[in-house]
Amino acid sequence: MYLVTLLGNLSIILAIVSDQHLHTPMYFFLANLSFIDTCFTSTIVPKMLTSIQTKHHTISRTACLLQMYFFMTLAMADDFLLTVMAYDRYVAICLPLHYNTVMCPQRCLSLVATSWLSSNLLAFPLTLQMARASFCASRSIPHFFCDLLPLLKLACSDTHTFQLTMFADVVLAGVVPLTCILVSYGHIVHTILRIPSAGGKRKVFSTCGSHLTVVTLFYGTVFLVYFQPSSSYSADTGMVASIIYTMVTPMLNPFIYSLRNKDMNRALWKLFGLGKHRNL
Repeated sequence: MYLVTLLGNLSIILAIVSDQHLHTPMYFFLANLSFIDTCFTSTIVPKMLTSIQTKHHTISRTACLLQMYFFMTLAMADDFLLTVMAYDRYVAICLPLHYNTVMCPQRCLSLVATSWLSSNLLAFPLTLQMARASFCASRSIPHFFCDLLPLLKLACSDTHTFQLTMFADVVLAGVVPLTCILVSYGHIVHTILRIPSAGGKRKVFSTCGSHLTVVTLFYGTVFLVYFQPSSSYSADTGMVASIIYTMVTPMLNPFIYSLRNKDMNRALWKLFGLGKHRNL
């Protein structure tokens, strides 16, 4: 699964970079999403595979905190970038005449840079507070990586401030982005319903189907883990949901975005030197 994730996402990035026809805001954001997914999975899976292979199931405190920091940063960057992609679709469908002006290269770069900056600013305080926590009970983490809630369960120092900070992060990096996505798609659906022909409706909505699928997979599992009190956290449920959003979703994203996208299919076939043998 990890190799498929790496190959799929790197192929998406290389196809977009190498094909001039894909140098548009939508594919620029998709390349960034693939890069985030590659880093996101690589923060967790290599260490897990090493532990399985060597039977050495330990991690230093520093490495654990670093893993937690990069995991949070990349997960929140994923949240923000999915929101940016929803906004891009909103402008393309609802304001097509203004699309080139609104989604100019400078604004696209600013949106991506803001996503990265915001995720780092939100992840750092939590990591700093966790670094100051005391772990005087069992030091066995009931998880396959250093996630927030399993570590919080092991802490014996006061975690009230940490939980308030975590709740604020969930709202700012989860609820707010999802609300923006829903508002964007509310406007998109309203615009689509005004299109007279059924074929036109299908064509416009098809450009949003892949993004909606990824949003549903990612947010559905993330909310299952983090939108609950830490006291009711279940390690088994948390691990199953975490496997989906840390491994399954990044692996499926390249397939979701390329299977029904003729431009992406053409670029991928061209990238692997098979364009002459394929009519799209």
